[in-house]
Amino acid sequence: MKITSFLRMAICSMLTAEWIAICFLFIVGLLLETTGKATGSKAPAKKATFTKDVAPILFKSCAECHRAGEVAPFSVMSYKDVRPWAKSIKEKVVNRVMPPWHADPHHGEWKNDRRLSVTEIETITAWVDGGALEGNAKDLPPAPKYVDGWGIGQPDVKLSIPEQTIPAEGVVAYQYIKVKTNFTEDKWIQAAEVKSTGRDAVHHVIAFIQAPGVGQGGEQSLLCGYAPGEQPAIFPAGMAKRVPAGAEIMFQLHYTPNGKAGKDVTTLGLVFAKEPVKSQLLTRGILTMKFEIPAGAAAHEVRSQYTFMQDGHITSFMPHMHLRGKDFVFIAHFPDGTSKTLLNVPKYDFNWQTYYVPKEPVAAPKGTRIECIAHFDNSTANKFNPDPTKVVKWGDQTWEEMMIGWIGFYNDKADLPKASAGSGGDK
Repeated sequence: MKITSFLRMAICSMLTAEWIAICFLFIVGLLLETTGKATGSKAPAKKATFTKDVAPILFKSCAECHRAGEVAPFSVMSYKDVRPWAKSIKEKVVNRVMPPWHADPHHGEWKNDRRLSVTEIETITAWVDGGALEGNAKDLPPAPKYVDGWGIGQPDVKLSIPEQTIPAEGVVAYQYIKVKTNFTEDKWIQAAEVKSTGRDAVHHVIAFIQAPGVGQGGEQSLLCGYAPGEQPAIFPAGMAKRVPAGAEIMFQLHYTPNGKAGKDVTTLGLVFAKEPVKSQLLTRGILTMKFEIPAGAAAHEVRSQYTFMQDGHITSFMPHMHLRGKDFVFIAHFPDGTSKTLLNVPKYDFNWQTYYVPKEPVAAPKGTRIECIAHFDNSTANKFNPDPTKVVKWGDQTWEEMMIGWIGFYNDKADLPKASAGSGGDK
C-alpha cells in the first residue's frame, strides 16, 4: 500500500510540474508576442484612421454622389461629415450595397466598375471596429475637385430650360421642351451632363439632339440623360457625339410630385472634343412596347432584339425598366453561330439607372444580333410593386412599365461628317 501511495504521489507530482511548466511557457509566449519583444515578431498593426486609410477610398469611389448638392444623404468630404455614418457605411460596404453596382462579375469587365476591392472593404471594417479614429490631418489626401458641381469639369456650353413649377401632388405628364443651341457649325461632344435644381422631384431627364428638319426624338439622336445613379456621359478619347449646326436640344422631363411644391431649372452642360474624332458615337434603344405582364406573375419574360447592318463596336449598355423590373441580360448572337452574354444584371434596381462601359469596345460584326431578355416581378413578393392585381403594359409613368436595352456604339467604316473640334464655341 505504501509503495502504491508513493507511486501515486510521484506521478501526480510529475504531472503537476509538467503542467506548471507548460502554462508558464504559454503565458511567457503570449507576453512576448503582445509586447513584440520576441525574436522575429512584429509590433502590433496600427489602427486604421480616416485621414490615412479611409478617406482615399471614399474620395475615389463615393464622393461623386456623396458631396454637397448631390443625391446622397451625406457628404464624405470630411471626417466630421463621415463619423456619424461610420457604422452604416460599414454595413453597406460589407453587404456590397454601396457603391451601387449590379453587373454579374462572371460576364464582362467594366471601365466604370464601382465595386470596392476586398482590401478596401476590410480597411473600412477595421476602421469602424477600431473606433472610427480620425488620424493625423497631415495624412489626409487632397479632396477631389468638382467644377461648380459638374462631374465633367467646366462645360463649354450650358443650355437651360425655362423654370418649371412642380406641383405637390398629382400626376405630371412628360414635359418636352426645346432649347436652341445656336450652333452655326457642327460640334463634336466629348462629355455631357444634366443637372436639375428640383432634383428631389425629377424622375429622369433625357436630352435628345433634334437636327434641323428632323422630328422629335428620332433614331440614334439621344445625347445623354439623368436618372438616380446615372453617371455623366464622358466618352473615350477619339469618340464623340455630333450636334449638327442649327440643331435644338429636346428635353424630355419626367417629374414625380413628392408632397412638396417646387421649382426646377434643368441645365445641359456640354464639353467639346479637343482632339480629332475618329468615331461618331450613336445610341440606340433595343426595345419592345408590345407586352402585357399578367397580374401576380413573378417572372414574366419579355424579349427585344436588334441586328447590326454593318460592322460596329458597342461602347456601353444600360438596361431600363420600372418598379417591376427583376433582371436584364444582353446576349450577342454572332454571324459565325456563337453566342456570348455581354451583360447580366441579375438584380435590377430601378433606383440606380447605371450604364455599363466595357473596358474595351465589344466587336459586333455585320449580322450580329443583340438580344435583350428581361423579367418582371408583378407579384406580392415585390415590395416595390404598385399593384400586383393589375395587368401591366408599356407606359410612361412609374407604375407602368418599360423594356429598353440602351446601347452606345459606333460603325467601324462610317464616314465622319465634318464638325468643329475644339472649345472655341460658336464661330
